[in-house]
Amino acid sequence: MGTEADCSSKDKRWSLDGMTALVTGGTKGIGHAIVEELAGLGARVHACSRTETELNKCLLEWKSKGFQVTGSVCDVTSQLQRQELLNSVSSEFNGKLNILINNVGKAIISRSISEHTDEDVAFLTDINLLSAHKLSLIAHPLLKASGEGNVVFLSSVGGLMPFKHLSMYGVMKGAINQLTKYLACEWGVDNIRVNAVAPSLIKTPHTEQVFANENFVKPFITRTPMGRTGEAKEVSSVVAFLCLPAASYVTGQIVSVDGGITLNGLLFPYNMS
Repeated sequence: MGTEADCSSKDKRWSLDGMTALVTGGTKGIGHAIVEELAGLGARVHACSRTETELNKCLLEWKSKGFQVTGSVCDVTSQLQRQELLNSVSSEFNGKLNILINNVGKAIISRSISEHTDEDVAFLTDINLLSAHKLSLIAHPLLKASGEGNVVFLSSVGGLMPFKHLSMYGVMKGAINQLTKYLACEWGVDNIRVNAVAPSLIKTPHTEQVFANENFVKPFITRTPMGRTGEAKEVSSVVAFLCLPAASYVTGQIVSVDGGITLNGLLFPYNMS
């Protein structure tokens, strides 16, 4: 039988008690699920959103659930607002931050690379790559000061393999994957782990339009070994695991949460049922 000390040690490996976290885009979809996952494991969480009414509604809900969550209105594509966000986080968490979840991202559907305008590319670069990159740099001193830092980027299987209709979005997520690896190498000396989670098609408010198009969704399902799309909580649980002490030797990894779609090759029959 294990001793009480053994049990206590195991509990700490699977708990975020005493840790602090910042989640961008935390009021909808995967971001919302991540906030609840981290808070449910004991972390104090700060969430940001561009919409004040939406944020306030979520904060009330989280309070009623007993979660320790605060929030800020922030457009992460703005350098000024990014800095203000981290100033608030630093003040709230006494200059230390254990967990940064770069969740914000957006796709432009149904355009090939050649069809994207310069404005499209600038927008996709800003919201999917530069915002996460710059926010991570601003957060670095706080992550380092915590003595046990974690950064998780929300990537996509579109950054690992080509998907029709998600061309430039996939390019940006491919860049996020490389950013993950480089930061893991550079920040390991500061005891900061950096990983990315790459979901496939997940049902969220952001993907309602996609799910309404059977011609878009069916190819995902027929090429996915598990034969279905995913749920936000199936992504948030993996994100949370990467932040736990139990994952203390995991860094620089791109973890696919995709029902197996990235495994699909000539040997795998389509799920036609």
